[in-house]
Amino acid sequence: MIYTLTLNPAVDREFILSKLQFDTVLRATDSRIDFGGKGFNVSRQLKALGAESTAVGYLGGKTGEILRDGLAALGINTDFVWIKGETRTNVSIVTSSDGHYIKVNEKGPLVEEDRQYELIEKIDSLAQPGDWWVLAGSLPPGCPDDFYARVIKVLNRHGALTLLDTTGEALRLGCAEKPYLVKPNAEEAGVLTGLPYGTTAEMARVALRIREFGARNIVISMGKDGALLQSGGETWLVRGPEVVERNPIGAGDSMVGGMVWALSRGKALKEAAGWGVACGAVTASLSGTEVGSRDMIEKLLEQVVCEKWVNTEHGFTFE
Repeated sequence: MIYTLTLNPAVDREFILSKLQFDTVLRATDSRIDFGGKGFNVSRQLKALGAESTAVGYLGGKTGEILRDGLAALGINTDFVWIKGETRTNVSIVTSSDGHYIKVNEKGPLVEEDRQYELIEKIDSLAQPGDWWVLAGSLPPGCPDDFYARVIKVLNRHGALTLLDTTGEALRLGCAEKPYLVKPNAEEAGVLTGLPYGTTAEMARVALRIREFGARNIVISMGKDGALLQSGGETWLVRGPEVVERNPIGAGDSMVGGMVWALSRGKALKEAAGWGVACGAVTASLSGTEVGSRDMIEKLLEQVVCEKWVNTEHGFTFE
């Protein structure tokens, strides 16, 4: 079974403009509403790949009901803890002329301590050996930095496998509980370690440093440059084909969806990273927050290339 945990979900509203201008009234040429949150995006990608998942997390108020009903309409199973506040709404503005975008996220409602314990107890009751859990996104107000670490500790006790996709102190503390895989993006990884990350060799050193925090494996998403995988004593640069980007928002979540789908089917981590890169590339090439079908992903997967990098006395170099 695959579970996705989203602690700070949102209704995502996207407006399409022909051109972005300031200090004037703009009229959208199109708009859409999506059921947002990194874990939900992963569940949508899993659905597109033909896999079932259960979305777990916090919802509140009328916005929460919209999310619950929307996920159900997509055929995604849900099991939520309800809170007093109103689930947040995020707004994206995308220009059709040049593909630029602005995204504004609300901080989200306060999650009180009793609801934190309720969710931990729910996860404790659901977790089974061999399950995959994707813990994705920011922490809502009220949840301490070690909340993901506490969840990972519970999952490890049950023999479940964890993929952690978050940032900052929550990522560092989560790594200490030894999740199976962590997936920051390049900027998040660089900021966390304080190391330079402009080249592949530098990114490999960043990955090595994060693994020293406790993570068993790491994949760093690098946008158009693909992803860097470090597992055991090996480092791989996984590159996908060039695509015309329409909206890269959510591409990282699709990458996570592709990886956990592949891993749940017994594929090796390097092969799973290839699936992730292909999923991310397809999503970036689509408008709005659509995710690619399995047919689209498999076509791009054929063009994914894995390059091995080795750690020498002079640093990481391409083998």
